Amino acid sequence: MKCPFCGHKRFYMKDGTDGYETYGFSCEAGEVCFDADVDTTEIQKPADDSHIYCEKCAWNGKLEDTRSMS
Repeated sequence: MKCPFCGHKRFYMKDGTDGYETYGFSCEAGEVCFDADVDTTEIQKPADDSHIYCEKCAWNGKLEDTRSMS
């Protein structure tokens, strides 16, 4: 999975209640892998229709949009 705009493979999602809290992850192996500092017991992995953001450029959209660019 990679960004449909720039091809970058790192993304983040925002906390549903605190828009300033973000959770970084990569999709190198086709699977969402959160950064080591993210407490995965408190959040869920993004679903295909979850809104995510590219870490490198201004692209943002649904996780499923990145699957077609693999």
